[in-house]
Amino acid sequence: MTVTTVLFDVGETLVDETRQWEGWARWLGVPPSWFFAALGAVIERGALHTDVFAALDHPDIDVAAERERRLDAGDPDEFDERDLYPDARACLDALTRQGLTVGIAANQPAHREAVVRRLFPGVDMVLLSGALGVEKPAPEFFDRALAALSIDDPAEVAYVGDRLDNDVLPALEAGMVGVHLRRGPWGVIHAMRPEAARASVRIDGLAELADALAGLSGGRPG
Repeated sequence: MTVTTVLFDVGETLVDETRQWEGWARWLGVPPSWFFAALGAVIERGALHTDVFAALDHPDIDVAAERERRLDAGDPDEFDERDLYPDARACLDALTRQGLTVGIAANQPAHREAVVRRLFPGVDMVLLSGALGVEKPAPEFFDRALAALSIDDPAEVAYVGDRLDNDVLPALEAGMVGVHLRRGPWGVIHAMRPEAARASVRIDGLAELADALAGLSGGRPG
């Protein structure tokens, strides 16, 4: 089956979240090294990323309310042009030139759709959990993505993400091609897990993606 459509996660796939996490460390008054150590421990045990706050002695923090306080203080928890991985736009543009449908489907609040569309103006679709009312890894998220694409055969769709639990494995369960990108905290830690071998494709950067997808179908994708 030839891949005709590629969907991308956002965090640690297209966007480097380092600056955002460092912002939280600064806001909480802890060294960034402590924050990232706690985050790694949370990822290793498969907990929610918000559990990092409990690990740093802030168990009762209301993350949404704290984001509002940061915004009011002029320290918003947002990504922008500075945070794009260098290979992100080049990859999406290359796939588009090859005639593939390219979309973004991610766990992000609804208000970030404008930012995503501004950073990636050439994509065919942006689908964010905050607007859908359902998050990955729920099967409904992937079903809704397929419905939005009007694709009958999910094997035509590749889903690219850094996480096995939220991205690759549920995409495979939905019948898609699951592409694991080994970068960022989740990507590196998850790559060491046995279930990483279940990914249809494993890459270390988005510059590898087009050739990797071509290898699945014996030619250039599209």
